[in-house]
Amino acid sequence: MNYKKYIFLFAVPLAVFSFNLPEKEESAVVKIEPQKAQPAFDTMMEVLTHKRCMNCHPSGDRPRQGEDSHLHYFGIERGRENHGFEATTCNTCHQSKNNDASGVPGAPHWALAPKSMAWEGKSRVEIAEIILDRSKNGNKSHKEIEKHMTEDELVLWAFEPGIHADRTAREKPPVSKEEFIAAVKTWIQNGAKIPNE
Repeated sequence: MNYKKYIFLFAVPLAVFSFNLPEKEESAVVKIEPQKAQPAFDTMMEVLTHKRCMNCHPSGDRPRQGEDSHLHYFGIERGRENHGFEATTCNTCHQSKNNDASGVPGAPHWALAPKSMAWEGKSRVEIAEIILDRSKNGNKSHKEIEKHMTEDELVLWAFEPGIHADRTAREKPPVSKEEFIAAVKTWIQNGAKIPNE
């Protein structure tokens, strides 16, 4: 039996096939630039420590509201799943968008942040530590945190908070939505470094 012939017949198509395989794409290498993390952190925290965020990240079980961050009217409390009680869930009044006729703010899945994500009374460093702590943040990775903070409609509501019942505009954070999103991405992509303060 001519084994050389069979080896040749098998090897040639295999060689041709191997030369036509698509090249593997090189994985993108992200250059970490730690010096960019601090200014990005500062910009991000201007938003996270603003009342538009802090009112729904209370240390207790009562949401806060208004420019003076007073306790929510009507004795509203957290409830078992951060949506209030059965008769007065958040979406009883808060719909998927702002109601300019009544002055009631709204965004998809309106709710208090989980108690593990309480920021009221915390320093910027402590807030960042909570955000990155998977045992407190819903087991989110850095990329999932970035997605949540830059795409979630409830988070981004802070930049389009609507008007009060007296027709005056709610105060927006001192940083634009675009600046905030860019800062979050820069902070995460450069190691999510928490500064020593």
